[in-house]
Amino acid sequence: MCGIAGFIGKSEIEFSKIQRTLELMKRRGPDHQDFAKITVQDTVIYLLHSRLGIIDLDSRSNQPFTLHDCTLVYNGEIYNYLELKQELEKQGEKFTTNSDTEVLLRYYLKYGEDCVRYFEGMWSFALYDRRKGQLFLCRDRFGEKPLYLLNEKEGIYFGSEIKFIAALIRTPLEINFNHLYRYLINGYKALYKSTETFYQKVRELPSAHFLKVSMKGTEELTRYWKFPSYVPVERSYDEIVHSVREVLIDSVKIRLRADVPIAFCMSGGIDSNALISIAKKQLGYDVHGFTIANTDSRYEETDMIEYAVKELGIRHTTIPLSNEKFLEQLKTQIQYHDGPVYTITYYAQWYLMKNIAEQGYRISISGTAADELFSGYYDHHLAYLYSVHSNGPLFQESKTNWETHVQPFVRNPFLKKHDLFLLDPRMRDYVYLNSDEFSRSLSHPWKEDFYEFAYAEDMLRNRMLNELFHESIPPILHEDDLNTMYYSMENRSPFLDRRLFELTMQIPTRFLIRGGYAKAVLRDAMRGIVPEKILTNHRKVGFNAPIQSLLDVKDPKVLDHLLGDSRVYDYLRKDKIEAFLRKDSLSNSESKFIFYFLNFKIFLEEAALCTTANNA
Repeated sequence: MCGIAGFIGKSEIEFSKIQRTLELMKRRGPDHQDFAKITVQDTVIYLLHSRLGIIDLDSRSNQPFTLHDCTLVYNGEIYNYLELKQELEKQGEKFTTNSDTEVLLRYYLKYGEDCVRYFEGMWSFALYDRRKGQLFLCRDRFGEKPLYLLNEKEGIYFGSEIKFIAALIRTPLEINFNHLYRYLINGYKALYKSTETFYQKVRELPSAHFLKVSMKGTEELTRYWKFPSYVPVERSYDEIVHSVREVLIDSVKIRLRADVPIAFCMSGGIDSNALISIAKKQLGYDVHGFTIANTDSRYEETDMIEYAVKELGIRHTTIPLSNEKFLEQLKTQIQYHDGPVYTITYYAQWYLMKNIAEQGYRISISGTAADELFSGYYDHHLAYLYSVHSNGPLFQESKTNWETHVQPFVRNPFLKKHDLFLLDPRMRDYVYLNSDEFSRSLSHPWKEDFYEFAYAEDMLRNRMLNELFHESIPPILHEDDLNTMYYSMENRSPFLDRRLFELTMQIPTRFLIRGGYAKAVLRDAMRGIVPEKILTNHRKVGFNAPIQSLLDVKDPKVLDHLLGDSRVYDYLRKDKIEAFLRKDSLSNSESKFIFYFLNFKIFLEEAALCTTANNA
C-alpha cells in the first residue's frame, strides 16, 4: 500500500517539484520514497513512489520496480499473489523478492494488459513499457484504490491524491463549483455519477479500466472487467448459502496476508462480525476489534458489541468520540482530503484510525459493501416488496414481517410506506432528501435531479448495483483510503471480492430478504460462526452523529465564527444558513446539511491547498 504519482509528456519537471511531491506522499508511504525518470526521444516519463511496507518489508521490494525494460509504481495489494507466484514458478520463473509487486510485474511481462484478469485485489498502478513505448495505467474492479488524471498541453499528470498532481503542475488548479454544489445540496450519493472531482479538469480513472498512453500522447481507455448481468440461477437456497460461506471465508483468508499487524473495525452488526468471526473461529487469527463510541442513542449498539466480544473471546478497544477541537481537526482532515469530508461518519472514522495507528497497526479490515451485495438498507425492503408483489402469499408474508420488524426503526418519512414503489416505481425523492429546501440557501439557482443507471430490470437489484458502483461504495472507499493513509495505514474490504460479487449476482431476489431480515443469505451462511444474537437482530444500525454533538451551534462564539465575514457567503445566503443554525432542533437531513456547509466553508477559506500553496 503506497502512493504513486507521475507524468508523461513533452516537458521536464523541476527537481524541486519532484522533491516536494515525494514529501507530500510520505503519509501514504513513510518507509521509502523514490522516483524514476525515463527519456525517450522528445518524451519524458516520471514515475514517483512512496512505500508503506505491508508484504516483504525488505528494501528489495522498494519501487519504482524494474524488470526487462518495464518499470512499475504500484499502490495496493494483490491478495492471491501466492497462488499466482506458484503458477509461474511451475513454469520455471525465478523470483527475486517475496512481494506481490514482483508478481504483478511478471504477470504483465507474460500476459500484457490481460494480466489484470488474474488479480484478486485492490490496486492502482502505472507501468512504463519501453518495448511498446507506452504508459499503462490501471485501477481495480471496484475502485478501492484511487487514481486521478489531469490532461494539460504539455502532457498527462496522474496521482493517488490530487495534491500530488497539484505539486507537479505549472499552474494552480481551479475549484469545480458545480461539484461543490452537488455535494452541498444533494449530498455524497450524488458525487460519483460521473468522473468529476472538486477541481476543474481533474478526473478519476474509472474503476475496472485501464488507460494506455503512447509516446505521441494518444490515449486508449479500455474497460477490462464487464461485470455479469443479474441472472438468477435456480439453485436451492441451501446450496447458495453454502457457496457464499465458502467464498467469503476464502476472501477473508487471503486478505489476512501481511507481514504487519491487522486490526478490525467492529460494530454490533452482521457485516463486521462476519469478518471478525471468520478470522477468529475459522482461521485462528488473534483478532483485535476497534469501535468508535456513538454519541447518538438512536445508533448506539454497545450491548451487541459487548455480547460479540464475550462470545468470540477477542480483544476489543472502544474509542470515545471527542468534540474537542472539532473545527480545527475537521480543517486538518479537509486539507488532507483535498476537498470536503463526505459525512460526519468519516470524521469519526478518521478519529478511530488515529487510535488504531497509535496501537501499532498498519491495516484495518472493514465490512464495506455487505449491504450492497446482500441487501441491507431500509429502501431495499420496499424494493423487495415491489419485486415480489405478484406473488400474493410471499408478498403478504413479507409485508407483515416488514411492518413488525422493520417499520418501527425507519425515520425517513418516505420509507415508512410499504407501498412507496408500488404506487410509483420511479420514486426516489428520499435519496436527495430536502434538496429543494437546501438549494434555496444558494445565492444563485442550482439543481440536479436524481437519476440512476439501468443495470437490471429487477428494481432491488438495480438499486443495489447503483449503490455499489455510484452512490454508496465509491464515497466510502474514497474516505476509507484517505482516512487510513493519513495515518500510514491501509484498509481492506473482504466483501469486495470479484468471486463473491459474481456469486451474489446469481442469487434470486426472493432469497435476499426472509422473515423481515435483510441479508438473509449472509446471515444463514454465517450460522455457527457468528454469535447467534447478532444473526437474529433485526435492527439496522450504522454510525451517525448529529452535528450538535460535535459543535455547539448555540454558543455565541461559534455562531459568530460561522456567520462572520467569509468567502462562503459569496455563494450562500447568510440569512438561510443562520435560520438553520438557530433552530432548536435539526432533522437528520438538516444536520447533514450543516455538516456539508461547514465543509464547504472550510474548503473555500482554508483548505484549497491544491489551488495555491503547492504552486507557491
